[in-house]
Amino acid sequence: MVKPVLTRARKISIVLTIACVALFICGFRLMPDETEWLSWTNRCLTESYNPATEASLKKWEITLTPEHFIRLRKTFQHGKQEYFSFNLSRLDSFDYLGNTNNGVLHFKTLNDDIIVQTYDDPKGNIDSMSTVLDIPVKSISAERLDSLNSALQYFKTKGL
Repeated sequence: MVKPVLTRARKISIVLTIACVALFICGFRLMPDETEWLSWTNRCLTESYNPATEASLKKWEITLTPEHFIRLRKTFQHGKQEYFSFNLSRLDSFDYLGNTNNGVLHFKTLNDDIIVQTYDDPKGNIDSMSTVLDIPVKSISAERLDSLNSALQYFKTKGL
């Protein structure tokens, strides 16, 4: 009885076929899903936010919601609150001004698409709209900034 001999090309073909099937079955898992992108983006924004730029800031919260809204709420020591919110589908440009130690994330929307509200302000509560939101950040590398930009573009296109 003669055993069939697998040529080198046949062996490579079998290995590649198995690899392709495996990648097809679990390959989509190699790409982060929306929940992972959301979690990473929120962690990045929270870790990078620089509250030291406002001495009277008591607490703050920055989040990207599942509905693709960036929300920033700041509470100051005397009770005043500032709230900013916009949907990434309205994002026109995203820039970074600064260096790896500190800088500003500069969000610009298509129109006056950023909600700006103040509460418990001695000058009165104000509701307005803006085109620009600057968020102070610290310790953000070029690689992390590039990844953040990719994540924001991902959520921008998901909202369209």
